[in-house]
Amino acid sequence: MAAYGILRAMDSRDPAWALRAATAADVETLAELRATVLRADLERVGRYDAHRVRQRLRDSFSPLHTSVIMTGGELAGCVTVRPAEGGRLLEHFYLAPRHQGRGLGSAVLRTLMERADEQRAAVRLQVLQGSAARRLYERHGFVVESEDPVDVFMVRPPRDGAGT
Repeated sequence: MAAYGILRAMDSRDPAWALRAATAADVETLAELRATVLRADLERVGRYDAHRVRQRLRDSFSPLHTSVIMTGGELAGCVTVRPAEGGRLLEHFYLAPRHQGRGLGSAVLRTLMERADEQRAAVRLQVLQGSAARRLYERHGFVVESEDPVDVFMVRPPRDGAGT
């Protein structure tokens, strides 16, 4: 993700935001954010474990590929975009509850998808069954590739410059 650099919303529809490169010092803050954001969905599917939800982020944390989403001078969320076979893997996309539902997730995702399109890269992700985040991803062109009782695996093929 660090290759994406700092991005700012320039569209009047978007809230003001920026991405900054994550550092090793961010890991615990982001692990706590993950636990907060995923708790209700993980409880719903019978998978919430207070230690495991944090440890999964710690175990896969990559400052090189992770950006911290900033708005109003504060940490609003994070996102990881890793190179993967056939494109990119989007993971650890979390917004603090107070920043959800205001267009920030759409603004960040739109920018990330524009960058992926420029690189002609498909983007894959997984989302928990029943998560409201799935609707966000579908609005941005992701389609279901496969699913299991816990997760939905989605892909968004690259689009050409015309947005097709």
